[in-house]
This record gives sequence, structure tokens and C-alpha cells, in this order.
Amino acid sequence: MLLVFSVGMAASAWVLNCLLDDNAKQETLRGAGLMMESTLSVRGDSVNQVKPLLEPQLAETFLPQTVPARAATEIFGVLHAKYPDFRYDEATLNPTNPRDRAVDWGSDLIQKVRAAPATTDLSGERPAATGRMLCVARPIAIKDGAGLQCHSVPAAAPASKARIYGPDSGFGWQHMETVDAQVKSVPLPGPLANAQRTFQAFVLSLDGISLAAFVVLNLRLSWLIIGPISRMAGVAARASTGDFDVTDVPREPRRNRCASGVVQPHAAQPVQGHQAGRRLMRNGT
Repeated sequence: MLLVFSVGMAASAWVLNCLLDDNAKQETLRGAGLMMESTLSVRGDSVNQVKPLLEPQLAETFLPQTVPARAATEIFGVLHAKYPDFRYDEATLNPTNPRDRAVDWGSDLIQKVRAAPATTDLSGERPAATGRMLCVARPIAIKDGAGLQCHSVPAAAPASKARIYGPDSGFGWQHMETVDAQVKSVPLPGPLANAQRTFQAFVLSLDGISLAAFVVLNLRLSWLIIGPISRMAGVAARASTGDFDVTDVPREPRRNRCASGVVQPHAAQPVQGHQAGRRLMRNGT
């Protein structure tokens, strides 16, 4: 019984631990997805609101504020200064600004999303100095032809851009091509630590309740079943050796009917084994 109880507790603890860890990762993914949507809003605002206002000046001076990726990166740069474990990158194979060039794992992510154009989000874990990081990558494809104005050929781009970044940076993009990926990295140690604290508190509470129930059950079994059976076994063992003095076994109270017709019980009297034996011998003779 104790073995079955222990195995059941261990299996329940393992399932609970897996569920809590998975829930922590899903919550982290939802938070990363919300941050990703906010960066898309920033990019859209740069394209629709900021760039039209600054476009007349692009012929003379290239303004990085007109680049959607720059707006999203700069805003999350401020967030990164306050929360250094959170990162946002726009990894690009052929960027205008060399700082946005994808390297190592970022390049691998872009190759994966380019190989599967229908992919909306790609998530995975990678090691970092502060622990495991959960990364969410979302491909960015050139769906609006207006975006090719600065990235198709150098002649179509503003001259100020070519003067700053050169004729080889950020050109040659094609319509509907996946050129970069938004990559949001969030730390896992914090959510997983919270899940472990919840797991430990639940298991300790369950162990305490189970131990108390086990003790109470054993006491009840000893009092109601094991104790009486042990006493009966002792009486039977003494009787088998000819000891009929079983005064420790109470008799059922006898009932006597008085003149009024009310049944009145007699007090329980102990059975005197030797007297009963003599009566049996007389009856036998």
C-alpha cells in the first residue's frame, strides 16, 4: 500500500511539474508576442506618419528616422537599458545599416523562415550568459512595393542614402522576399523559478495532507480492526491450551422483563470459564 501510494505521488508530482513549466513557457511566449505586435505598430507609424513628413529632405540628407526598423530598434533599445535581459533585434541578411546584419543564430533563423514562407512565428530556446532565453522570430517580407524604392537598386534610392551607406548595403531586395526577421528574446529563468516555487508549495502541502491522512487512517485501523482482532486471537490461543478463564471478553447484556413489561438490561457479567466447564461436564454425565 505504501509503495503504491509513493508511486502515485511521484507520478502526480512529475505531471504537475511538466504542466507548470509548460504554462510558464506559454505565458512567456504570449508576452513576447504582445511585444512583437507593439513593434509592428511602431513600424507602421514610421511608414505612414513619419516618412511622408521627412521625405522632401531625403534628397539632400538621409534621415534614419524614416526607416521602420530603426524606430522599432531604438524604442526597444530604451527598454533594454532598463531591462537588460530583454532583447529585440531585426536580423537582416543584407541590411542598410551594418549593425542590423544577422550573425550566428540570427542568420539561421532567417534561413529557416525563408525555407518555409507560410511560417508566421518560430520559437525556440538558446543559451545565454544569464541563462536560457526564449526566442520568438517573425519573418518580414516585402509586401508593399513602396518599400523597394530604397532597396531595389542604388539608382532608385535617395542619393543621400548611397552617400552614407554605400551602393552595396541594403539593395537587391525582391518583392515578397523574406529579407529579415523580428527576433524577440526573453529570459526563461524568472518564469521557470516562479513555476518551481508553485510546484514546491503544492507538493509540500499535498505531502502534509497525505501524511496526516495516512496517520489517521492507520490509527483508526488499529483501534477498530487490528486491536479487536489481536485480542480475539489472544483469547483463542489461551482457550486452545485449556485456559477457559476469558474474563476479558464481555458478554452481551441480558435483558429482563419486569412486571411493567419494560425490558431492563442486566449489567454485563464476565464469563467464568471454569464454571461453564463444570456445567458442561455435569450435563455430559
